[in-house]
Amino acid sequence: MASAEPVGRLRMLFASVSFRLALNYGLFAILTMLVLISVFYVKTVGVLRQGNIRQITAVTQRLVLIYERDGSTALAIAIDRAVFDGVDSETELYLLLDPIGRPLAGNLEAVPSITLTSRTLAVETPVTRRQGTTRGQLQITPLSDGSRLIVGREMSDQQGFTDLVREATIAAAAITLLLVIGAAVLFRDALERRVEQIRLTTRRVGTGDLKQRIPTTGEKDEFARLDDDINQMLDRIEALMDGVRHVSNTIAHELRTPLTRILSRLQAADRDDVDLATLRRANADAMADVQALTTVFNKLLQIAEAESGTRRRQFASIPLEPIIADVLDLYGALAEDRGLELRAMPVAASPVLGPAVVHGDRDLIGGAIANLVDNALKYAGPGATIDVGLEVRDQAVVITVADNGPGVPESATARLGERFYRVDDAVAPGFGLGLTTVRAIATLHGGQLRFENGRPGLIARLTLPTA
Repeated sequence: MASAEPVGRLRMLFASVSFRLALNYGLFAILTMLVLISVFYVKTVGVLRQGNIRQITAVTQRLVLIYERDGSTALAIAIDRAVFDGVDSETELYLLLDPIGRPLAGNLEAVPSITLTSRTLAVETPVTRRQGTTRGQLQITPLSDGSRLIVGREMSDQQGFTDLVREATIAAAAITLLLVIGAAVLFRDALERRVEQIRLTTRRVGTGDLKQRIPTTGEKDEFARLDDDINQMLDRIEALMDGVRHVSNTIAHELRTPLTRILSRLQAADRDDVDLATLRRANADAMADVQALTTVFNKLLQIAEAESGTRRRQFASIPLEPIIADVLDLYGALAEDRGLELRAMPVAASPVLGPAVVHGDRDLIGGAIANLVDNALKYAGPGATIDVGLEVRDQAVVITVADNGPGVPESATARLGERFYRVDDAVAPGFGLGLTTVRAIATLHGGQLRFENGRPGLIARLTLPTA
């Protein structure tokens, strides 16, 4: 059982994506370090080898000059003097062989096992001295009388450097590996703590607690931005769920009254003593109530369709001036009958952005503008003036419907556009879905709907991005 616990911990570590990711990056760093050390080693050894070759070549040239000037006896004396002069005697290698291969001078105990039939430059081979066998770099030069001159240097310095680099590399790799594993564990723990907050919050939200939010630390790293995005998503989900509950409750309340009224009228008309006129009147009233309920459901379906985004497939580039002109023509006579003045303000086009053209659905945008005008006609009151304006600015088109009527209270301005909300049911009875539809259409088109107190009157601004 004791041995199973460490194995289980190792499995948990390797099951962690963060641990594997940190470990992989660490191993890549170790590999990079080894490559750099290898390059450094090759370059350094190459410099040492080239230095040895230059020294061997220089000594060989000097000895060959002595031979050519004074003969082989002087060459042997020069070699013996170089062997015992105490200058680099530990690393210098010399051997002079007569034409039949017998040693004449030098500090090599045996003839190296290499081919001596031609000039050979910087051969690396085992050599034997009194101190023992070692490796050396040798240059073999044939002389004019058939003898051979071998000059070289031991590779002990190079071998020592190689051993040092190897030991340092092994030690550095081992230490780096330990540090990498430790850093991977710390990285995994730190990441686990950050992820655990997200997991804990999502589990609680999954149980129905929509008030839960991920604690923020005030940092600006990637996890902080992810926390903010998730919290904003949860805010939106909570708002949508509250909206669904509100809509459900409101629908139940709004439908109960007309359905109860329809039922009571039909029950009253179902008596035996009811005359035909009363029966027809009850039937007409029931049909009117059912038609009103049908209108409510159609508006709710239109809002749901706009919020779902399914109508985006029908989007096209649409000029807004003809749409506004059609809406004004449609409501002009109605405004005149109610004693209101409906005016079109001059279009404020942008010389840079061009005409008022948006990318959207013509029917939806036309319906949104018509809803705003219809809402103004209902609440402005007789004698009021309603101005409809169009302006292009800041890569957006702003449609303004302003009246100089009594307006709405400041407390009600923020609630305009909520489902089933009505400012004054006595002034303009309805179901409170017209402005909700406009807000949904604006959101579908990437725009927004805002209301301002005109003092007097109310100003509605529908902003849509230009095409």
